[in-house]
Formats: sequence, C-alpha cells, structure tokens
Amino acid sequence: MSETKTVDFWFDPACPWAWLASRWLLEVEKVRPVKARWHVMSLAVLNEGRDDLPERYRDLLRSAWGPVRVAIAAEQRFGPDILGPLYTAMGTRIHLQGQELGPEPVREALKELDLPADLADAAESSDYDEALRASHKDGIDRVGEEVGTPVISVEGVSFFGPVVTPAPKGEAAGRLWDGVLLVAGTDGFFELKRSRTRDPIFD
Repeated sequence: MSETKTVDFWFDPACPWAWLASRWLLEVEKVRPVKARWHVMSLAVLNEGRDDLPERYRDLLRSAWGPVRVAIAAEQRFGPDILGPLYTAMGTRIHLQGQELGPEPVREALKELDLPADLADAAESSDYDEALRASHKDGIDRVGEEVGTPVISVEGVSFFGPVVTPAPKGEAAGRLWDGVLLVAGTDGFFELKRSRTRDPIFD
C-alpha cells in the first residue's frame, strides 16, 4: 500500500470555490492515499488596498474577516486538527444552507462542535490578525499573489485550485487528483484556464 501523503489546503470559509475544492479533496481521501491538513487564508487580506473592487465584493470582504479570525482563534486554543471540522461546520451553513456570511453561521458551527461560545468574540477582534496573516502568507507565498483560495500544496508542488463544479465524487475525484498532480508537477507549467460558464453547484 502506498504511503499516505499529506495535502496542505488553504481555505477561506467565504469562498464557494474553495468549499467545492475542499469537498473534492475529502472525496480524494477515500480513493487515494492522501490526508488533508487544513490552513486558513483570507480573501480580505489578499485584497487589501485594492480600490478596483465592486462594492458588493467589498461588503463580502468586510464580512469575511469574522470566520477566518474565529478559525485562527480555535486553532490556537485547540490545535490544527480543529480546522477541518470547523471549516465543514461553517461551510455547510454558508454554502449549503445559504446563511448570510456573518456571526450566525459561526456561532452555530461552534455550538455544533461543542466549542466555547466565546470563540465567536474573535470575529470582531484584531488579536488574531498577526497569526492569520502569517498563515495566509505561508499559503500565498507558495503560489504567488495573482491567485486566491484554495491553495493546495503536496510534496513540494503547490497550486491554486482546482476551480470545479460540482465537486467530483468517488473515482472521478481520484482521476482529477491524478491529473492535477501530473500537470502541476510539470516543470515550467504555470496555467491552464477557461472561462467559467457555471455558478457553484452544491450537492
């Protein structure tokens, strides 16, 4: 049996494409010898100082600070293994249940996992921003500033994406994983892209 590979995955709970990629990676775990290790990055940090963003996206970024701060606070108090379950609990509410990005899905996620309710206070605090920025920088330094979330890194190969909808399941997820690694691991390969013609499909 092949040795299990650790796959580092950087997410922002606000991003629907990161959510879909994360659900795909969980499917990959079932059919390939890989194990996800979760990290926080921030679309709000990534887009700081940009004045060319639509107002609607600016509003989203203002709301996006809360969940990532809470995730970092939980990681500091309970260790990195809490990030996967917390991300799933938050993302289920935000992306599957359609809850508005804000305090409510965060509070409900903490309650589901029996985590202290006072962790939600981190959403309005800058106390965790240094650690948040460090986690974000660790991910983005691997792929460059021109991309966003998700970032995946495995055995020295790092890339943004994949951007895919709906998230493949079963062996289809495994085949996509094989192909992504082959492409991303090719020396000198940088980009493969086409226009998105679908909104995120959550199932």
